[in-house]
Amino acid sequence: MLSAKGVSVRWLITKKMGAPNFAMRLLEVDQNRSSPKHEHPWEHEVFILDGEGEVESSEGKHAIKSGDVILINSNERHQIINTGCKTLRFLCIIPHIDDQRS
Repeated sequence: MLSAKGVSVRWLITKKMGAPNFAMRLLEVDQNRSSPKHEHPWEHEVFILDGEGEVESSEGKHAIKSGDVILINSNERHQIINTGCKTLRFLCIIPHIDDQRS
């Protein structure tokens, strides 16, 4: 998800800051943009701060909006799509892994 046009990531809490297990990121998806479809061997939790869109997973597409929470399970192919008229902003919590910024 980190290298898609119209998607920005800001690392808020990292291992280098002293967090022993998890990292927190703020992601912003521009209007009419999306993360690439992808999967990885770790779960992550998402909290929608602002905007609206869809999350696509093995269960289909589901509308998301400010205040919604999403659990994306390990190895689940997924994508987050901004279908709204402003930037979609969300927090994403992931475990520390060797190849991520931490």
